[in-house]
Amino acid sequence: MSQDIFARLKEDHDHHREILDKMAETSGETEERKQLLEQFTKEVKSHAAAEEQALYSTMLRKPPTTDETRHSVAEHHELNEALNDLAATDMSSSAWMTKFKQLDHDYRHHIEEEEEDHFPDFEKHLTDEDREHMKSVFDRRKKAEKAEVEVTPEEAEEAKE
Repeated sequence: MSQDIFARLKEDHDHHREILDKMAETSGETEERKQLLEQFTKEVKSHAAAEEQALYSTMLRKPPTTDETRHSVAEHHELNEALNDLAATDMSSSAWMTKFKQLDHDYRHHIEEEEEDHFPDFEKHLTDEDREHMKSVFDRRKKAEKAEVEVTPEEAEEAKE
């Protein structure tokens, strides 16, 4: 694993892209689709929580990056809701694939925005101590979050149409 926090986050993003690609190739209510959705959900939720605790908590203390930070954290919340909604949707329905495609689009947009816009902006404001702290917190919190995270679908009747 990379020692640089931004490279470390991008490694996770690349792994998430791979899972999304595999999910896009599935169809119907199959064991493979269920496993990939569970894997993606656990990976993304634990990544987002650790990213917020390591990177975004640090960046909130740096006024020039506050708006970008709040924007990304808000997107994490929206993506979490979309994951829960997808988990509550019948995998064999056309609605599932429609929701998956929207989630795929939104997630890729989010991580590309982080990688191409936010991370380069953030780097300008970090000290070496910030970088060490963030890397340490990220790895520790991701492991703890992943152990705790659950795939928490909305009730099927609450799935959005």
